[in-house]
Amino acid sequence: MKKTLLLAACSLMLAATSVNAQTDKPVATPAAAPAAPASTAEMVFEAEEFNFGTIKQGESVTHEFTFTNNGKDDLIITNAQGSCGCTVPLYPKEAIKKGAKATIKVTFNSAGKMGLQDKTVTITSNAKNSPKILHLKGTVEAPAAQPANAAPGH
Repeated sequence: MKKTLLLAACSLMLAATSVNAQTDKPVATPAAAPAAPASTAEMVFEAEEFNFGTIKQGESVTHEFTFTNNGKDDLIITNAQGSCGCTVPLYPKEAIKKGAKATIKVTFNSAGKMGLQDKTVTITSNAKNSPKILHLKGTVEAPAAQPANAAPGH
């Protein structure tokens, strides 16, 4: 029974192929929709990575990433998302004109973190080079040891 079904399926495929091969008409392919005009806004950062060095666990670090819109159109940032809740970006909500500079302020809170850190912020915009990924890197050390409470005197 399986051989019969397999033979029937192969026969149908062969018949369909030979019918297509015998027609003189080219097979129509759907026309591609015209592409939407691409934005010419472009985010160019002075630096896409910031190394905060070594901090104690529980400390926060804030850095401002400065960028310029080197494109011909206004730059509109639609979202900035940290890789975790410990990394919070603040970005301009208004359009950045061509040639204008702006900053994205990123704060990293090291509470509960230890060792080497590489936190990212993904910037989504109408720029031709979107998305952009910014990095905050550094090391988080254990907090300083707290002095033990002195035992009450006798």
